Amino acid sequence: MTTPTRLDVAFDSDGTRCSAWHYLSQSEHPTNPCIVMAHGLGGTRECGLSPYAERFSAAGYHVLVFDYRHFGDSDGQPRQLLKVDYQLADWRAAIAFARQLEGVNPEQIILWGTSFSGGHVLSIAAEDSRLVAVSAQGPMVDGRAASLEILNYAGPVHLAKLSSCGLIDQVRGTLGMSPFYIPLIAKPGELAAMSSSDAFSGYHAITDPSWRNEMSARTVLVLSLYRPISNAKKIRCPALLQVCNKDTVAPAKAAIKMAERMPNTATLKQYDIGHFDIYTGKDFDIGIADQLEFYANALQNARALKL
Repeated sequence: MTTPTRLDVAFDSDGTRCSAWHYLSQSEHPTNPCIVMAHGLGGTRECGLSPYAERFSAAGYHVLVFDYRHFGDSDGQPRQLLKVDYQLADWRAAIAFARQLEGVNPEQIILWGTSFSGGHVLSIAAEDSRLVAVSAQGPMVDGRAASLEILNYAGPVHLAKLSSCGLIDQVRGTLGMSPFYIPLIAKPGELAAMSSSDAFSGYHAITDPSWRNEMSARTVLVLSLYRPISNAKKIRCPALLQVCNKDTVAPAKAAIKMAERMPNTATLKQYDIGHFDIYTGKDFDIGIADQLEFYANALQNARALKL
């Protein structure tokens, strides 16, 4: 596989600069589809997204991989501030930016999300009728179900501690003070947003040395309220939901239920693996092969409809 050309680019999202990589398509066609990508909860583009982008580029796609505001190389103060509304706005801005990139067909935009961003791309697909397709691997589609999963593996005391940290951070934010941070991941029994049996080792398998294992604690207060599943019937473009049946972070049952609510648009793929397994090794190869096949079919069908 030829090493793709990767350009450092940036776009504006509500007045904040978001950093991104533009992987150029290796197709000889003058215009090609573009896949827009971003990471899950607390992740950055440095955390294992390059292998995906490189494979997509080799298959003929332009790829735009971006960092949310407050994270990675993007601007925004305070750092590590995770707000759902901000991140959804960043997705909209990234899509608008991708549509005007040289060599990109603006009517052939595909969204790629994983974990928390898997929920984001499905939320955006429910409102953007121009999208050709969307794929979500291990998607967090129901915050209520995710909170219950935390309760299941960590217990009520752990959940109460997380909520207390969230309240402290919310008060600090209201007073204009710096955030109160909690770890994103920790070993079982330790306080973090994710402390399931595979979270610590699984997340570290894709992080780079610059990654910060922390997030603003106020996010846990609204996690259960974020439910992309509620917009399932509004999604009109083809959607690939890749469900990890042993997922302890983004409950598989919720994602399966979402796919069932969109019978005319959803393609459901299930894998007998955990949440983090799909990022590496043979499971990565299987998952990305399914994505590429899905994208090709979606594009072929979109072209056929225009004839």
